[in-house]
Amino acid sequence: METIEKLDVTVLEPRMKHPTIFQWFDKLNGGEAFVIHNDHDPKPLYYQLLGERGNIFKWEYLLQGPEIWEVRISKLTPEEGETVGELVAKDYRKAQVFKKYGIDFCCNGKKSLKQACEEKGISQEQLEQELNAMPEKTAETSRGNEYDKWELGFLGDYIVNMHHSYVREAIPALYEYTTKVARVHGGRHPEVIEVAKHFVNVANELESHMPKEERVLFPFIKQMEEAKKNGVKLDRPAFGSIQNPINMMEMEHESAGGEMEAIRKLTNDFTLPADACATYRVMFSKLEEFENDLHRHIHLENNVLFPKALELEKEVLK
Repeated sequence: METIEKLDVTVLEPRMKHPTIFQWFDKLNGGEAFVIHNDHDPKPLYYQLLGERGNIFKWEYLLQGPEIWEVRISKLTPEEGETVGELVAKDYRKAQVFKKYGIDFCCNGKKSLKQACEEKGISQEQLEQELNAMPEKTAETSRGNEYDKWELGFLGDYIVNMHHSYVREAIPALYEYTTKVARVHGGRHPEVIEVAKHFVNVANELESHMPKEERVLFPFIKQMEEAKKNGVKLDRPAFGSIQNPINMMEMEHESAGGEMEAIRKLTNDFTLPADACATYRVMFSKLEEFENDLHRHIHLENNVLFPKALELEKEVLK
């Protein structure tokens, strides 16, 4: 049986924790791993590692609290291929295939096809056949990929005007539907009480999340774009690298996405019970519409806007 080294993070000085973990990771060869032992969930490290090293590792929880957390971090071999998010960024129609198999292309889009298939226990060969069987793109079907060509400031404005506006309009009605259905049908269908709780969580998450993008992150991306056009260099902002707010936004995206995934599971993929009233039907229809919009919204940020903003930062910061 292979012996894997364990790094006890609890004995390190706080300022040395992440640098030491990065040193250990950088020494690994493809296929090798080590375990980190900690006294709290090291999830922020996952995003830092993803941001600074890219999709070249696998993150597996061995212990998940409440007192001890252990994570096995493996370095992937180079032939892992394109990520799920990159495939959807090139052709948004592929999102439908990933949805069919329950593969998250937005919040967890940085996983390789191989990784995503292994985690879901599905055949990579079969999935690739379906992805490749799509008809050639026409002018009409290519419209979903125009985002890739847009200027970043314009893409940020589009996300705010289309997706943030939609979320703000949809939340009050969905609060009303989920609360009413929980009150009327909760006795016979206790799952709708849980649905209402999860919707409150996703609404609270997004209502605190969107202003941060609108006031801090998106304006800075516009500032970087202007600097590039004018051939000037910018001072490093107060938040350091743009990677820091992006890490936070991606954590919040994953949290919101997880709440919607819980709703989908509780409702058995929005399958209506025989005694569903009109409000029950509207609630399911609106929740599914909300989830579809959220997937496209997060995809545009995680897989298109953020990677390009990180590349732009390298060109314009002093």
